[in-house]
Amino acid sequence: MKDIIVHKEPKSPVSEAYRGIRTNISFDNVDKTFKTILVTSPKEGEGKTTTLCNLAMTFALSGNRVIVVDTDLRRPKLHKLMEISNINGLTDILLKGDDYRKYINNSVHPNLDLITSGTIPDNPSEILGSDAVKRLIEELKKDYDYVFLDTPPVVPVNDAIIMSTYIDRVILVLASGEVEQDVAIKAVRDLQKVGAKILGTVLNKVPINKQKYNYYYYSNELGE
Repeated sequence: MKDIIVHKEPKSPVSEAYRGIRTNISFDNVDKTFKTILVTSPKEGEGKTTTLCNLAMTFALSGNRVIVVDTDLRRPKLHKLMEISNINGLTDILLKGDDYRKYINNSVHPNLDLITSGTIPDNPSEILGSDAVKRLIEELKKDYDYVFLDTPPVVPVNDAIIMSTYIDRVILVLASGEVEQDVAIKAVRDLQKVGAKILGTVLNKVPINKQKYNYYYYSNELGE
């Protein structure tokens, strides 16, 4: 778990920045109005999975019961980042109609459960828009304080757009100096068109010699 810096280097400036993001999210959710958070990005390579896992870990470390589900059924990365098996996961739960608890990996932290993607299907969008996924999410909301979901980027495919229609909040991860402004704006507008509730954006890959921290959270939405 070399990229889970809040676990490896809890006193580092970047870990402190992640805790700041957690605090901002907690303030936004002071009345416990949402539980599910979808984390995505405009395009590939912006660090959405790393950001999601570090955020989930900060919530777990603060005593919340947290689960992360890899719903990126095209290029799943959760199992690689967390160094766990992906032999069975989300698609297997859905195809077999099994109890999701059989597929949980809880080896990383006592308060943090993980469900990997499982077998990569031929029809990711159809699966992520299915009633079976929605029922699973509702189950998870009953059992956890926070449910974090990793999805493919917004602009190349519509998986995140589909899921945002039934997920409580969306966080958009942007890579400083890499994502083009028009691509970022398109991602936000595509989400807004379907009524997605954008919680905020996280700007990462900020050069550390230019800013105090590598990660920033903005509760205001892009393009407004």
